Amino acid sequence: MSSTAPTSAARRLSLLTPSGHLTLGNLLGALRPLVAGQGDHDCFVGVSDLHAMTDGHDPAVLRSRSSELAALLVAVGLDDSTLFVQSRVPAHRQLAFLLECVASTGELGRMIQFKQRRRTNGSSRAALFTYPVLMAADILLYQPHQVPVGEDQRQHVELARDLALRFNRTYGPVFTVPEVAVAPAGARVMDLQRPTVKMSKSSAEPAGVIGLLDPPDVVRRKIARAVTDADTGPGAVRPDREDKPGITNLLDVLVACGGSPDGLSTYGALKRAVTDAVLGVLEPVQRRHAGLLADPAHLEEVYARGEARCREVTAPVLAAAESAMGL
Repeated sequence: MSSTAPTSAARRLSLLTPSGHLTLGNLLGALRPLVAGQGDHDCFVGVSDLHAMTDGHDPAVLRSRSSELAALLVAVGLDDSTLFVQSRVPAHRQLAFLLECVASTGELGRMIQFKQRRRTNGSSRAALFTYPVLMAADILLYQPHQVPVGEDQRQHVELARDLALRFNRTYGPVFTVPEVAVAPAGARVMDLQRPTVKMSKSSAEPAGVIGLLDPPDVVRRKIARAVTDADTGPGAVRPDREDKPGITNLLDVLVACGGSPDGLSTYGALKRAVTDAVLGVLEPVQRRHAGLLADPAHLEEVYARGEARCREVTAPVLAAAESAMGL
């Protein structure tokens, strides 16, 4: 999950789930806009490790991916934000249970992700059923006025609104009722092997996904093997999302990484230009990431400071909710 919430006019909350390795798509589509917004907002950016436990998981893998994600958030330039790991801010779990006492099984059963999993597997973990309540707690703890999200998360934010309204009506005015807003659009990067599908960190086909920590030779190989089409005549290098999704995706990546398509007339030249542009974007991220791994005490200090601030911000909200419910 990734949700973004400005609170009052200036606070913004974003959570990224360590369900896989961060990709070029994550960087261009989500992380860069977050970095750019740090000067205008009081930004809280979290590693939502609890969200990664709604399905079967390997504890060692979860711990490793959470650590990698935490370091990458600093490496991409988000250290002007308040950085935290979700599980280290107890209010997220505590408020989630209080909101479960307000939510109904009927509305949780209508959540799209749960319905899809039940249709596919016939059963799922209870955590997947209650996951939207945890997401509502994530949002409401920071008292947002607006929640910019993609269409895939709109239903969850609407649930957060419903729970806030129901809580306030039943127990008294504790929560700000957030408005749903359209998330600011970053670059949309598609899978290199399936250019009609968004590049995903949880993809089962890594050949089409460029990871932020992929070595240069791996990046070159993936881009060289990116799907194109059979049209190699004059004017073949042009954007056409319907008939040339692979070429369109490569052009989008090139421009998003600061390159120019001017003068590119062959697919080979396009792929070389994309490779150079992508490596130019990844190199400073990978260099800073390596430096953070060499100085783990600094990274731990950044997160300890951020988590202390999160506890300070969320404590009064949790206390108000507990008091209102009679605890």
